[in-house]
Amino acid sequence: MTGSLPCWIRSSDAAAALAAHLRRSPAVALDTEADSLHHYPWRLCLVQVADAAGSAHLIDPLSPADFSPLGAVFADPAVLTVLHAGDNDLAVLKRRFGFSFASLFDTYIAARFLGSTELGLDGLLRSWLGVVPGPSRQKDDWSVRPLTPEQETYALDDVRHLIPLKERLLDELRARGRDSWVLEECAALAGGVPADRAEDPDAYLAIAGAKSLTARSLAILRELYAAREALALSADRPPFKVMGAETLRDIAVARPGSAAELLKIAGCTPRVVGRYGEAILAAVDRGNAVPEDRLPAFTRLPRPVVPAAVRRRIDALRARRSAEAVRLGLDPGVLLPGRLIERIARAVPSDLGGLAKIDGVRNWRVQELGAMIIGALHDAG
Repeated sequence: MTGSLPCWIRSSDAAAALAAHLRRSPAVALDTEADSLHHYPWRLCLVQVADAAGSAHLIDPLSPADFSPLGAVFADPAVLTVLHAGDNDLAVLKRRFGFSFASLFDTYIAARFLGSTELGLDGLLRSWLGVVPGPSRQKDDWSVRPLTPEQETYALDDVRHLIPLKERLLDELRARGRDSWVLEECAALAGGVPADRAEDPDAYLAIAGAKSLTARSLAILRELYAAREALALSADRPPFKVMGAETLRDIAVARPGSAAELLKIAGCTPRVVGRYGEAILAAVDRGNAVPEDRLPAFTRLPRPVVPAAVRRRIDALRARRSAEAVRLGLDPGVLLPGRLIERIARAVPSDLGGLAKIDGVRNWRVQELGAMIIGALHDAG
């Protein structure tokens, strides 16, 4: 507890008081707990923060409080937000609250740029701080209230040590001259815009074995997939807990016409048939009723054609990248991801200025790898 600030932040007044307190800290550790194992769609269940002195708090997004004052903390360039593997945390907070992040440090990114083979937070805490984390609670239902004392401790510990860990990693990055690399990557992460989660009408085609089904069975599978989605939303249960994907496929193949026939299919237990049998059979009927000229087909998308000259440049860049990765002790994908290699090979920049204009290259790569990249492109022709 910090002054009069409670551990749990559940009211608008407490959120405003916490925001005022955090604005006075040079850094704020941040983590979230979202649940996708017990609810559908997933829900944000908890936000954890800690100040530079190690005082940690649990913010309850399930309460009706106004948490907007906290947005000013994360948008303040004078307050560094520290996370670990924060892609999902940032996306969740940007979507849910419209937060923006001005100054960011991700300990996962830092560990990757130090060539660490241990990238999980628990392992980093052990190796860099000598902290032994408690047992994982990642499968808990974080929407349940009240949390147990063990859950509270686990959640608070996720942020209590992040700022000291950041200091140790940053010291090592500075010693190796890579601190600017990581800060540039973190700035890009902070400014990223969460992608819209558009519904894919062909998602059912990704089920294992779908490509071997007849057109009629594909039509049934499509209806079953949609029915399972509706049932999952209605029951607030993840789709895989309603029915497994393999069960959907087997139903589509068997095309049952009764509950008795449905019970013969693996995964269609009496409980499943009792709960969902009527909806399943209705989906089968809809699939059977699709006219022949409107049946779906499993079509393979043609692989994009890569011109021979571009392929030569890609191969040359990969070869040079491998040598540089060994020299720097970094994973090749960290040093120069494959998506950047192809962009560079297609753009064929002739100088460092041109290289710097390619999306995602970053200034640190231009400075550290620019001459190598331009040389590889020149040699490949």
